[in-house]
Amino acid sequence: MFYGAMKLSVGNALKLTFRPWVEGLENVPDEGPAILASNHLSFSDSFFLPAVLDRKVTFIAKAEYFTSPGVKGKLTAAFFKGVGQLPVDRSGVRGAGEAAIKSGLEVLERGELFGIYPEGTRSPDGRLYRGKPGGLARLALRSGAPVIPVAMVDTEKIQPPGKVVPKLMRPGIRIGEPLDFSRYQGMDNDRFIQRAVTDEVMYAILRLSGQEYVDMYATAAKRQIAEAAKREAEAEKAEKAERAEAEKAEKAEQTEQKAASERAGKTDRAA
Repeated sequence: MFYGAMKLSVGNALKLTFRPWVEGLENVPDEGPAILASNHLSFSDSFFLPAVLDRKVTFIAKAEYFTSPGVKGKLTAAFFKGVGQLPVDRSGVRGAGEAAIKSGLEVLERGELFGIYPEGTRSPDGRLYRGKPGGLARLALRSGAPVIPVAMVDTEKIQPPGKVVPKLMRPGIRIGEPLDFSRYQGMDNDRFIQRAVTDEVMYAILRLSGQEYVDMYATAAKRQIAEAAKREAEAEKAEKAERAEAEKAEKAEQTEQKAASERAGKTDRAA
């Protein structure tokens, strides 16, 4: 009931405001379990996709969204629960992965749709990064549910980092044909099979999105970007300190020259 009311209010608001276009809705089954595997460009991806579907889609979200104190924290928790998101504690990498799989299996066992981002995090620059093999592949092979590739288009342009007011534009959603991995049933712990399943899904997403592909994990790319930004900030700080030191030395030299000139003037007058 609460999900329906929240989906109606949030979903309608998103559709009326941003008018997202969608292709391939017929690829989402009317009933039964399925995994929606999507690229991840923006925080809003988990809201735009459910908004265009008639069925409930459950995503996982950071536990912090559900445990923040105060009135604001309670409202945030209610909102995330209302739009179909489940809390997962990400404090431990392995524990977080197992918790996500457990949550996904429970959703799929109920015959519902479960949404997952194989990249594991948002793209730092709009490109498509290598999919993480554990979660998606193990979930698909353990559940036997079909995997439906999804491409979010231009959602990162609506509210880029640092922008408070969203840009009014039309994002897009392309939904591909379901992928069947029943041929690998019972092999969910084989890391080579996990890699094969994940790469097949990522290739399908790539064909739908048209993004540039980067054969590395998005988390590693984010670390590189952060380290580069840190080095740049340190270099800028050092350059600023060097300029300040040079200006200080120049000022001292000018002061000394002025004092010398004054001394020379006094000597001339005395003579």
